[in-house]
Amino acid sequence: MSNPFKTVASSNISISELMLPSHTNFSGKIHGGYILSLLDQIAFACASKFSGNYCVTASVDTVNFLNPIEVGELVTMKASVNYVGKSSMIIGIRVESENIQTGKIKHCNSSYFTMVSKDKDGTNARVPGLILSNLEEVRRFCNCLKQIALKKEQDRHEENFNYSATETLASLQKYNVQVALD
Repeated sequence: MSNPFKTVASSNISISELMLPSHTNFSGKIHGGYILSLLDQIAFACASKFSGNYCVTASVDTVNFLNPIEVGELVTMKASVNYVGKSSMIIGIRVESENIQTGKIKHCNSSYFTMVSKDKDGTNARVPGLILSNLEEVRRFCNCLKQIALKKEQDRHEENFNYSATETLASLQKYNVQVALD
């Protein structure tokens, strides 16, 4: 690779799509599963553009559905690389919908996908380093560092936590749950 570093801006990608009646759920709003499919597509495109390789989704770290999307609205998704590791990237995606009659824009979703770069043989491929060009990009990168640390701490907790301990089972009584073990 000739340039071992790339700017966040070099990863920027956006897509827009008009929401049709065929995209709705039973309540008449745009189905969250349809939006998730679009999110995965733009995460792939963003990661592949930045890395120059085929990329796969390793995890969907956060998906916050903030506002419903209506039929007839124009949905725009904006994605960029927020963090890079050796072969992985965290892609941040912002989803906005626009009422094309009134021009009103609302923030509908924020999502973070971890994507992994693959070479032709399907093994992990190194990604370029990331050039942070402004404080907003630094903030996003630092937030990813926190997100990674929280994930590691959660994994450690899962490994070490004793779910069958008498104290643990007794502490569940304060919740709306009944433990009925065989």
